[in-house]
Amino acid sequence: MAALADSGGELMADQADVENAMAALVANVLYPAGTGALSAVGRTCRVYRGYPNAPALDADIAAGVINVSITAAPAPTRNVTRYPRKWISVTPVNEILSVAVAGTSATFSGVCGAGQLAGVMVDDALFAYAVQPNDHPATVASNVAALIRGGGWIVTYAGTTIDVPAAERFAARVVAGAGALQEIKRQVQAFQISMWCPDPASRDSLAPIIDGALGGLNFIPLADGSFGRIVFGDSQAQDNAADAVLYRRDLTYHVEYPTTISQVTPAMLFGTASVSANGGLVESVEV
Repeated sequence: MAALADSGGELMADQADVENAMAALVANVLYPAGTGALSAVGRTCRVYRGYPNAPALDADIAAGVINVSITAAPAPTRNVTRYPRKWISVTPVNEILSVAVAGTSATFSGVCGAGQLAGVMVDDALFAYAVQPNDHPATVASNVAALIRGGGWIVTYAGTTIDVPAAERFAARVVAGAGALQEIKRQVQAFQISMWCPDPASRDSLAPIIDGALGGLNFIPLADGSFGRIVFGDSQAQDNAADAVLYRRDLTYHVEYPTTISQVTPAMLFGTASVSANGGLVESVEV
Protein backbone atom coordinates (compact mmCIF):
# COMPACT_ATOMS: atom_id res chain seq x y z
CA MET A 1 0.00 0.00 0.00
CA ALA A 2 1.12 3.57 -0.51
CA ALA A 3 1.19 4.08 3.24
CA LEU A 4 4.43 2.19 3.71
CA ALA A 5 7.76 3.43 2.43
CA ASP A 6 10.11 0.55 1.72
CA SER A 7 12.75 -0.73 -0.64
CA GLY A 8 10.79 -1.00 -3.84
CA GLY A 9 8.66 -2.94 -6.28
CA GLU A 10 5.38 -2.02 -4.65
CA LEU A 11 2.36 -0.64 -6.54
CA MET A 12 1.27 2.75 -5.32
CA ALA A 13 -1.18 5.62 -5.87
CA ASP A 14 -4.47 3.97 -6.66
CA GLN A 15 -8.06 5.14 -6.38
CA ALA A 16 -8.08 4.89 -2.58
CA ASP A 17 -5.11 7.26 -2.29
CA VAL A 18 -6.84 9.87 -4.43
CA GLU A 19 -10.07 9.57 -2.43
CA ASN A 20 -8.15 9.92 0.84
CA ALA A 21 -6.35 13.02 -0.45
CA MET A 22 -9.60 14.63 -1.60
CA ALA A 23 -11.36 13.80 1.67
CA ALA A 24 -8.49 15.43 3.56
CA LEU A 25 -8.66 18.57 1.43
CA VAL A 26 -12.42 18.87 1.98
CA ALA A 27 -12.12 18.22 5.72
CA ASN A 28 -9.36 20.81 6.02
CA VAL A 29 -11.35 23.57 4.35
CA LEU A 30 -14.48 22.78 6.38
CA TYR A 31 -12.52 22.52 9.63
CA PRO A 32 -9.54 24.87 9.21
CA ALA A 33 -8.74 24.54 12.93
CA GLY A 34 -9.39 20.80 13.03
CA THR A 35 -12.58 18.92 13.84
CA GLY A 36 -12.34 19.92 17.48
CA ALA A 37 -13.41 23.45 16.49
CA LEU A 38 -16.50 24.87 14.77
CA SER A 39 -16.86 24.16 11.06
CA ALA A 40 -16.70 26.88 8.40
CA VAL A 41 -20.48 26.64 7.92
CA GLY A 42 -21.34 26.51 11.62
CA ARG A 43 -22.79 22.98 11.46
CA THR A 44 -21.38 19.56 12.21
CA CYS A 45 -20.01 18.06 8.99
CA ARG A 46 -19.02 14.45 8.39
CA VAL A 47 -16.49 13.92 5.59
CA TYR A 48 -15.73 10.39 4.45
CA ARG A 49 -15.01 8.07 1.54
CA GLY A 50 -17.80 5.92 0.18
CA TYR A 51 -21.55 6.23 -0.19
CA PRO A 52 -23.53 7.14 2.95
CA ASN A 53 -25.46 4.54 4.93
CA ALA A 54 -29.16 5.39 4.54
CA PRO A 55 -30.30 5.01 8.20
CA ALA A 56 -27.28 6.93 9.49
CA LEU A 57 -27.79 9.65 6.88
CA ASP A 58 -31.48 9.98 7.80
CA ALA A 59 -30.53 10.38 11.47
CA ASP A 60 -27.90 13.00 10.64
CA ILE A 61 -30.25 14.99 8.41
CA ALA A 62 -32.89 15.00 11.15
CA ALA A 63 -30.26 16.29 13.59
CA GLY A 64 -29.06 19.00 11.17
CA VAL A 65 -25.73 17.29 10.45
CA ILE A 66 -24.20 17.66 6.97
CA ASN A 67 -22.60 14.67 5.25
CA VAL A 68 -19.95 15.00 2.53
CA SER A 69 -19.05 11.78 0.72
CA ILE A 70 -16.21 11.23 -1.75
CA THR A 71 -16.62 8.38 -4.23
CA ALA A 72 -15.38 7.36 -7.65
CA ALA A 73 -17.97 8.52 -10.19
CA PRO A 74 -19.62 5.88 -12.44
CA ALA A 75 -17.88 7.30 -15.52
CA PRO A 76 -15.27 4.87 -16.92
CA THR A 77 -11.60 5.41 -16.12
CA ARG A 78 -9.52 6.52 -19.12
CA ASN A 79 -6.07 5.13 -19.79
CA VAL A 80 -3.78 8.07 -20.62
CA THR A 81 -0.43 6.32 -20.24
CA ARG A 82 2.04 8.23 -22.38
CA TYR A 83 5.33 8.74 -20.59
CA PRO A 84 8.37 6.47 -20.96
CA ARG A 85 9.16 4.22 -18.04
CA LYS A 86 12.13 5.70 -16.24
CA TRP A 87 13.14 6.31 -12.67
CA ILE A 88 12.49 9.83 -11.40
CA SER A 89 14.09 11.11 -8.22
CA VAL A 90 11.71 12.44 -5.61
CA THR A 91 13.06 15.56 -3.94
CA PRO A 92 13.45 15.02 -0.19
CA VAL A 93 11.31 17.21 2.05
CA ASN A 94 12.57 18.62 5.33
CA GLU A 95 10.76 16.96 8.24
CA ILE A 96 9.41 20.15 9.73
CA LEU A 97 6.31 18.38 11.08
CA SER A 98 6.93 16.28 14.18
CA VAL A 99 4.98 13.99 16.52
CA ALA A 100 5.45 13.12 20.19
CA VAL A 101 4.09 9.85 21.62
CA ALA A 102 3.00 9.26 25.21
CA GLY A 103 1.42 5.88 25.87
CA THR A 104 -1.45 5.49 23.41
CA SER A 105 -1.58 9.17 22.42
CA ALA A 106 0.24 11.17 19.75
CA THR A 107 0.61 14.95 19.53
CA PHE A 108 1.58 16.65 16.27
CA SER A 109 3.50 19.94 16.13
CA GLY A 110 5.57 22.03 13.76
CA VAL A 111 4.89 23.22 10.22
CA CYS A 112 3.34 21.08 7.49
CA GLY A 113 4.64 20.64 3.97
CA ALA A 114 3.49 18.57 1.01
CA GLY A 115 5.59 15.44 0.62
CA GLN A 116 5.50 14.54 4.28
CA LEU A 117 3.82 11.37 5.53
CA ALA A 118 2.30 11.08 9.01
CA GLY A 119 1.78 7.52 10.19
CA VAL A 120 0.29 5.74 13.20
CA MET A 121 0.55 2.07 14.10
CA VAL A 122 -2.23 0.64 16.27
CA ASP A 123 -1.39 -2.94 17.21
CA ASP A 124 -0.81 -4.53 13.78
CA ALA A 125 -2.84 -1.95 11.82
CA LEU A 126 -1.01 0.81 9.97
CA PHE A 127 -2.52 4.19 9.05
CA ALA A 128 -0.67 6.77 6.96
CA TYR A 129 -1.71 10.24 5.88
CA ALA A 130 -0.18 12.27 3.04
CA VAL A 131 0.16 15.84 4.29
CA GLN A 132 -1.75 18.31 2.10
CA PRO A 133 -0.75 21.91 1.22
CA ASN A 134 -3.44 23.45 3.47
CA ASP A 135 -2.63 21.26 6.50
CA HIS A 136 -1.38 22.25 9.92
CA PRO A 137 -0.87 20.04 13.01
CA ALA A 138 -4.52 20.15 14.13
CA THR A 139 -5.85 19.10 10.71
CA VAL A 140 -3.20 16.37 10.43
CA ALA A 141 -4.34 15.03 13.80
CA SER A 142 -8.02 15.11 12.84
CA ASN A 143 -7.40 13.42 9.48
CA VAL A 144 -5.25 10.70 11.04
CA ALA A 145 -7.97 10.17 13.66
CA ALA A 146 -10.53 9.74 10.87
CA LEU A 147 -8.36 7.08 9.21
CA ILE A 148 -8.02 5.17 12.47
CA ARG A 149 -11.76 5.35 13.13
CA GLY A 150 -12.30 3.99 9.63
CA GLY A 151 -10.24 1.00 10.71
CA GLY A 152 -12.71 0.23 13.51
CA TRP A 153 -10.86 1.79 16.46
CA ILE A 154 -12.27 4.19 19.05
CA VAL A 155 -10.25 7.41 18.90
CA THR A 156 -10.40 10.51 21.07
CA TYR A 157 -9.20 13.72 19.48
CA ALA A 158 -8.57 17.21 20.85
CA GLY A 159 -6.54 19.96 19.22
CA THR A 160 -3.36 18.38 17.88
CA THR A 161 -3.58 15.18 19.97
CA ILE A 162 -5.17 11.83 19.21
CA ASP A 163 -5.52 8.90 21.61
CA VAL A 164 -6.42 5.25 20.98
CA PRO A 165 -7.04 3.96 24.52
CA ALA A 166 -7.69 0.33 23.52
CA ALA A 167 -4.38 -0.06 21.68
CA GLU A 168 -1.93 -2.57 23.11
CA ARG A 169 0.85 -1.34 20.83
CA PHE A 170 0.97 2.24 19.61
CA ALA A 171 3.50 4.24 17.64
CA ALA A 172 3.46 7.40 15.53
CA ARG A 173 6.02 8.87 13.16
CA VAL A 174 6.47 11.58 10.54
CA VAL A 175 8.74 10.95 7.55
CA ALA A 176 9.56 12.79 4.36
CA GLY A 177 9.12 11.35 0.90
CA ALA A 178 12.35 10.62 -0.95
CA GLY A 179 13.93 8.07 -3.24
CA ALA A 180 12.80 7.33 -6.80
CA LEU A 181 9.55 6.44 -8.55
CA GLN A 182 8.82 4.81 -11.88
CA GLU A 183 5.46 5.47 -13.50
CA ILE A 184 4.04 2.27 -15.00
CA LYS A 185 0.67 3.61 -16.11
CA ARG A 186 -1.48 6.72 -15.91
CA GLN A 187 -5.23 7.19 -15.72
CA VAL A 188 -7.92 9.86 -15.56
CA GLN A 189 -10.77 9.09 -13.17
CA ALA A 190 -13.82 11.10 -12.15
CA PHE A 191 -14.52 11.58 -8.45
CA GLN A 192 -17.79 12.81 -7.02
CA ILE A 193 -18.07 15.00 -3.94
CA SER A 194 -21.66 14.72 -2.73
CA MET A 195 -23.06 17.14 -0.14
CA TRP A 196 -26.08 15.82 1.78
CA CYS A 197 -27.69 18.75 3.57
CA PRO A 198 -30.78 19.27 5.77
CA ASP A 199 -31.83 22.54 4.11
CA PRO A 200 -31.11 24.66 1.01
CA ALA A 201 -29.28 27.36 2.99
CA SER A 202 -26.61 25.01 4.33
CA ARG A 203 -26.16 23.46 0.89
CA ASP A 204 -25.78 26.88 -0.72
CA SER A 205 -23.18 27.98 1.83
CA LEU A 206 -21.27 24.69 1.76
CA ALA A 207 -20.88 24.14 -1.99
CA PRO A 208 -18.89 27.32 -2.79
CA ILE A 209 -16.42 26.58 0.02
CA ILE A 210 -15.64 23.08 -1.23
CA ASP A 211 -15.75 24.03 -4.90
CA GLY A 212 -13.48 27.02 -4.33
CA ALA A 213 -10.93 24.94 -2.44
CA LEU A 214 -10.74 22.16 -5.03
CA GLY A 215 -11.16 24.42 -8.06
CA GLY A 216 -8.22 26.54 -6.99
CA LEU A 217 -5.83 23.59 -7.13
CA ASN A 218 -3.90 22.26 -10.09
CA PHE A 219 -2.32 19.26 -8.33
CA ILE A 220 -2.94 17.23 -5.19
CA PRO A 221 -0.12 15.33 -3.40
CA LEU A 222 -0.51 11.56 -2.97
CA ALA A 223 0.95 9.27 -0.35
CA ASP A 224 3.67 7.80 -2.59
CA GLY A 225 5.24 11.18 -3.35
CA SER A 226 3.53 11.58 -6.73
CA PHE A 227 0.85 14.15 -7.63
CA GLY A 228 -2.55 14.00 -9.29
CA ARG A 229 -3.72 16.75 -11.64
CA ILE A 230 -7.23 17.87 -10.65
CA VAL A 231 -9.71 19.53 -13.03
CA PHE A 232 -13.33 20.56 -12.46
CA GLY A 233 -15.88 18.47 -14.35
CA ASP A 234 -19.49 19.11 -13.37
CA SER A 235 -21.89 20.41 -10.73
CA GLN A 236 -25.49 19.32 -10.15
CA ALA A 237 -28.14 20.01 -7.52
CA GLN A 238 -30.69 17.35 -6.65
CA ASP A 239 -33.93 18.05 -4.79
CA ASN A 240 -35.76 14.76 -4.38
CA ALA A 241 -39.48 15.35 -4.04
CA ALA A 242 -39.78 12.01 -2.22
CA ASP A 243 -37.55 13.32 0.58
CA ALA A 244 -38.42 16.92 1.27
CA VAL A 245 -35.78 17.31 4.00
CA LEU A 246 -32.77 16.20 1.96
CA TYR A 247 -30.95 18.69 -0.25
CA ARG A 248 -28.03 17.40 -2.27
CA ARG A 249 -25.31 18.92 -4.41
CA ASP A 250 -22.75 16.93 -6.42
CA LEU A 251 -19.40 18.22 -7.60
CA THR A 252 -17.40 16.13 -10.06
CA TYR A 253 -13.65 16.54 -10.43
CA HIS A 254 -11.39 14.61 -12.78
CA VAL A 255 -8.01 13.53 -11.46
CA GLU A 256 -5.17 12.35 -13.66
CA TYR A 257 -2.79 10.32 -11.55
CA PRO A 258 -0.02 7.74 -12.05
CA THR A 259 0.41 4.24 -10.76
CA THR A 260 4.03 3.95 -9.70
CA ILE A 261 6.59 1.59 -8.24
CA SER A 262 9.29 2.71 -5.83
CA GLN A 263 12.94 1.84 -6.19
CA VAL A 264 14.47 3.34 -3.09
CA THR A 265 12.75 5.18 -0.30
CA PRO A 266 15.11 5.79 2.60
CA ALA A 267 12.35 7.10 4.87
CA MET A 268 10.38 4.25 6.46
CA LEU A 269 7.35 4.69 8.68
CA PHE A 270 7.17 1.24 10.26
CA GLY A 271 8.82 -2.09 9.58
CA THR A 272 11.33 -4.57 10.90
CA ALA A 273 15.10 -4.78 10.67
CA SER A 274 17.59 -7.51 11.51
CA VAL A 275 20.38 -6.67 13.91
CA SER A 276 23.31 -8.81 15.02
CA ALA A 277 24.24 -9.29 18.63
CA ASN A 278 26.34 -11.68 20.76
CA GLY A 279 28.74 -12.69 18.04
CA GLY A 280 26.48 -12.85 15.03
CA LEU A 281 23.10 -13.88 16.43
CA VAL A 282 20.35 -12.18 14.47
CA GLU A 283 17.13 -10.91 15.92
CA SER A 284 14.20 -8.97 14.44
CA VAL A 285 13.36 -5.62 15.95
CA GLU A 286 10.66 -3.09 15.20
CA VAL A 287 11.81 0.22 13.72
